[in-house]
Amino acid sequence: MLNEYVYCPRLFFYEWVIGVFQENADTLEGKSQHKRVDAVASPLPSADELDDDNLRSRSVSMSSDRYGAIARMDLIEVNNGTVTPVDYKHGQPRETQEGLQLWPADRMQLAVQCLILRDNGYRCEEGLVYYLKTKQRVRVQFDEVLFSETLKVIEDARLLAASGVIPPPLADSPKCPGCSLVGICLPDETAGLSSLPEVPEQRIQLSLFEDHKAGARENSQVRRLIAPRDDLRPAYVNTHGMRVGKSGEVLQVRDKQSTLKQEMRIRQISQLNLMGNIQITTQAVQALCENGIPICYFSQGGWFYGITTGMNVKNVFLRKSQYRLADEQWFALSFARQLVAGKIRNQRTLLQRNHIEPRAITLQQMKNMAERAEQASDLEELLGVEGNAARLYFGDFSGMIKREEQGDAANQFAFDFSKRNRRPPRDAVNALLSFVYSLLAKDCTIACYAVGLDPMLGFYHQPRFGRPSLALDLMEPFRPLIGESTVLSAINNRMVQPRDFVTAGPSVALTPGGRKGLLHAYELRMDTLVTHPIFDYRVSYRRLLEIQTRLFARLLENEIKTYPVFVTR
Repeated sequence: MLNEYVYCPRLFFYEWVIGVFQENADTLEGKSQHKRVDAVASPLPSADELDDDNLRSRSVSMSSDRYGAIARMDLIEVNNGTVTPVDYKHGQPRETQEGLQLWPADRMQLAVQCLILRDNGYRCEEGLVYYLKTKQRVRVQFDEVLFSETLKVIEDARLLAASGVIPPPLADSPKCPGCSLVGICLPDETAGLSSLPEVPEQRIQLSLFEDHKAGARENSQVRRLIAPRDDLRPAYVNTHGMRVGKSGEVLQVRDKQSTLKQEMRIRQISQLNLMGNIQITTQAVQALCENGIPICYFSQGGWFYGITTGMNVKNVFLRKSQYRLADEQWFALSFARQLVAGKIRNQRTLLQRNHIEPRAITLQQMKNMAERAEQASDLEELLGVEGNAARLYFGDFSGMIKREEQGDAANQFAFDFSKRNRRPPRDAVNALLSFVYSLLAKDCTIACYAVGLDPMLGFYHQPRFGRPSLALDLMEPFRPLIGESTVLSAINNRMVQPRDFVTAGPSVALTPGGRKGLLHAYELRMDTLVTHPIFDYRVSYRRLLEIQTRLFARLLENEIKTYPVFVTR
């Protein structure tokens, strides 16, 4: 961790204080190269027992109460009673005019090891790093200057961890592209948005934000340092009565007769979704929690009601900021205005793109509603503006649905739509909308947990028992872009058919086959690449949900002054 602190204090904060870690190609290769070193630990004799013999001890753990530090040393070479720590590094040494040298972070790490060895009575004069990429050894001589620098680093790292204040990102640093946490840190995005002046409380207008956005682009070019898509995929178990178990590193899905129906590698999925009455073993739950993979539970009707996740994020400082600002009416109103205005603009764009012939009066009134939302005086007025915009939007929603083919009209479930209804949905289109909203709420809840936020404490959606209010806040601008777009795609492309619905009293629900078709449409939408209007790079909607959630965390921590609501072009 001290090596990480010297390399980048922000990286240290993420790994040590917040408790997050992400693998990339370099970390995986380095871990593989360390297997031989860590395979068999060989004990190091105590300082009093060392003699003049030469020996080597691998994977030695040692601590120092005096310095409050602990080290696991890859290799210790003993020669005539003097010990030399050897550290294995994945990369290559630093080239200077004086020759090959250690990188500052590696130099300091060896100095910590020397301090610990000396405090335990060993004689240690130098250390070396073996760089695996070039297969070269580089030595460093220990002196008091290096020790003084090292002790200061130890103290500074402790103070930073205790402060709870995350350091700013490195400015246009060449270190960032190779960092495994770059998708979590968002260095260029945070730096670019932090240069925007704070928007006055009563002037949160799109045109003003556009001006700031243009200025941010001129001052700081945002590099695309994150992958556009996640390599991992969500897994859904959709059939009643199935049982999920574990064998080694593989999840196994079996039916009531214990017949194997499906296998999936744990490290290849991002989440596990259980739809209805499905069992899961404690061994499978433990393995998923250890790997940071959430388990999401849905009722048979598609209601998202629970989540199991491991202790993946330990940072409490972010949640303290969230709790504090949730009681500030000015902050809740400012944030809610932006969410509602962005949602209305995205609804209007969806009508313009997909409606056969949208009414001019509807588009004009929705534009007026978005502007009114930016200047609402309280949350109650904002709710009224949102409700009026929804009435206009869903009043024209049927114009985006392709008419049924000849012969479908005789079916009980025609895809006709007149207005939004729920609890329970009373027609096929509303059943699809309710189910997709549950899926979207689930993904926003997962994003909140991944960042370290409390999904139950919202700002626009006020806290209510059992409701993930913050997740519902963050999903507002994405309802039309992901939720309604998925439903339109599923209907218009016949991914769901009228036969995929059943009635239960006044309610209409999807059959397992209908859910499968809608889930397929939803995942296709989540994998769709979209250009971010501020950062000008393309990412999937699933990645975008995480980016926007992390940017909201930056707002809570006062790293940026304005939340950049995603408004599609």
